[in-house]
Amino acid sequence: MAKEILAAAWDGVLPKETLRMEDLPQPRGRVFNIQRYSLDDGPGIRTTVFLKGCQLRCPWCSNPESQSFEPQILYRYTACKMCGACIAVCPQGAVTMGADGIDIDRARCAVCGECAAACVQGALKISGEDMTVEQVFKVIRRDAAYYEESGGGVTCSGGEILAQADFVRELFKKCREAGYHTCADTSGFGTAEAMEKVLKFADLVYFDLKHADDGWHLANLAVPRDVIIRNLRLCALRGVPVVIRVPLVPGQNDSEENLTAMAELAKSIVPRAQVNILPYHKYGESKYRSVGMEYTLSHLRENTPEELERAAAVFVECGLECTISK
Repeated sequence: MAKEILAAAWDGVLPKETLRMEDLPQPRGRVFNIQRYSLDDGPGIRTTVFLKGCQLRCPWCSNPESQSFEPQILYRYTACKMCGACIAVCPQGAVTMGADGIDIDRARCAVCGECAAACVQGALKISGEDMTVEQVFKVIRRDAAYYEESGGGVTCSGGEILAQADFVRELFKKCREAGYHTCADTSGFGTAEAMEKVLKFADLVYFDLKHADDGWHLANLAVPRDVIIRNLRLCALRGVPVVIRVPLVPGQNDSEENLTAMAELAKSIVPRAQVNILPYHKYGESKYRSVGMEYTLSHLRENTPEELERAAAVFVECGLECTISK
């Protein structure tokens, strides 16, 4: 319909005022959260737009709801009163009562939202909403004063933003036109074309490096490392400032051998890159039950201060500036 309206307006069949912006085709992003007043996703105070869908399967992922590209029902079991209202309205019969809360048969669930609408406690909600650039920007611009005062701006994160590169490009373009700083938070896994689209209007890139070994990367994270390294080289080639972020996970990637290999790799590609060590935490563990997934790293402990300092020292000794996140 939008194409027909646009063609008619060009042909003079319709008056100009008939052609509305909402009638024009716009790239849509599948968003699972817009976090305002964020302090951890780039310089200053920021609005972070979290996009749904990621090909990586990092076992320490703190946003498991970001992995699937499809909308999902989230079940916040701590808020559930086990009243059974959701069971009564589910047209698929996918919701049943368990011993310590409801059970959702996700193979049968059609994500219709009837259960969420019936839940007065707010224990159920749909994660994943398709939004236009204009809809997201309407939220972003509410905090324009904070960006100006703090040197902040807008960050797109995920999930993996390269999987929705057209949307990110158009959102970043609109932000840049408004004078808002833009930051792309990426694992680096995506096509070169997608990377180029995002880089076109990105003022800063937060780029994750998780392991230096190709075999380990594919076996444990489900994707090859070479695609990621290629896209890191693209960032360097385009001259966009890069902060390399390293999630430090005990027993996974914290060996001195691996850290040294990652430091040398980073130095060879982006000699002036800053490195940020991200300490391992279990903040997202409770979310796994909410999407029907199992958290497999419950046995791990958090990093000690000495381990974090030792890891940072490896990158500093390689000639890179390195900080440790709180």
